[in-house]
Amino acid sequence: MTQQISDIKQYMQQLGQQARGASRQLTVAPTKQKNDALLKIATALETNADTLKSENAKDLEQGKANGLESAMLDRLALTDKVIAGMAEGLRQIAALNDPIGEISDMNYLPSGIQVGKMRVPLGVVGIIYESRPNVTIDAAALCLKSGNAALLRGGSEAAYSNRALAKCIQGALRDAGLPEASVQVVETTDRAAVGEMIAMPEFVDVIIPRGGKGLIERISQGAKVPVIKHLDGICHVYIDTDADADKAVKVAFNAKTHRYGVCNAMETLLVAESRAAEILPGLAKMFVEKGVELRGCEKTRGFVDMAPATESDWATEYLDAILSIRVVQDVEEAMDHIAQYSSGHTESIITENLTTSRRFLAQVDSSSVMVNASTRFADGFEYGLGAEIGISTDKFHARGPVGLEGLTSQKYIVLGDGTIRE
Repeated sequence: MTQQISDIKQYMQQLGQQARGASRQLTVAPTKQKNDALLKIATALETNADTLKSENAKDLEQGKANGLESAMLDRLALTDKVIAGMAEGLRQIAALNDPIGEISDMNYLPSGIQVGKMRVPLGVVGIIYESRPNVTIDAAALCLKSGNAALLRGGSEAAYSNRALAKCIQGALRDAGLPEASVQVVETTDRAAVGEMIAMPEFVDVIIPRGGKGLIERISQGAKVPVIKHLDGICHVYIDTDADADKAVKVAFNAKTHRYGVCNAMETLLVAESRAAEILPGLAKMFVEKGVELRGCEKTRGFVDMAPATESDWATEYLDAILSIRVVQDVEEAMDHIAQYSSGHTESIITENLTTSRRFLAQVDSSSVMVNASTRFADGFEYGLGAEIGISTDKFHARGPVGLEGLTSQKYIVLGDGTIRE
């Protein structure tokens, strides 16, 4: 069903050239026109829901035949709820302020010039992702609103779904008067296409990989184009000496069990020793009844019977119903543990002590740091970004959930009036 490409390099170069041309038009596209395209895509998804589900069923059937795990099949499914969610996400992005052209920090200087910054698109964004066909819509929407052309390469397991979604997108672009090459879905599942995409700096300005650690490591190591990435989501919740017990139990349970196979799920629970006897037995019982396998340090196992945690457990992103628990002396030891084992994604402290919470916020070096809140909130939609194209644990160029602003840059603008340098 995928296009048979005899010359992958030539094919990808052609897509790149088309994307570069479209990006120049998108840079100056009016906000109204971009929003119109987003709303038309939303309508197209709803109108073609039966077709989308029918094409998705082919992917699901093939995935089952290939032995895909249930969690992967769940991510792959385009249900009525998922389609409605994608349409709602498009409408929310359309309602967001357009960052492009925003001018800030304008100052008059003694020389007579006026200097400031203008927010501009990155240009052409290449997104390489696995399983989730909804990423096709999220990526297209965020790139369009931020004035970027998008090259999308989904996994072979979602090929039918992505092709159907691409038809909805390109029909809407055409109706809105924007170039169809603004969003292009790579038609081949040949892995050579990925190798070409990440080695085209003349056409692609940034690569965003979404998927497993193996995929992201391969992309990062082979790319000749800047990469916005995160490798792991080893997230922590620390229950402090001054925690409210009810809040602690509620937040920790949600952070782990709301969904298991996501990067913002808690993988390690840290508990202050002074509160362990009070909180751990009841909380552990809740986890066990939910089917979560517990692994604890020696101190933890003194309060609750469970399997021992190994050194590798502290550095593992389970993405499963498994939780490591460590009893620590205080916030200092908790932050030391996080500094050693965290992937820099998301950490949360449960405490009623304002001084301790501020210290945690200041000293913990992760892309999201929370107080009395579940790590599951580390999400572009929950942060009010409308959607996200990924969560970056890098410190450059974007950090945390990457929404519209994360897909832009700034350039200096200088205004004069025949002004020359003396």
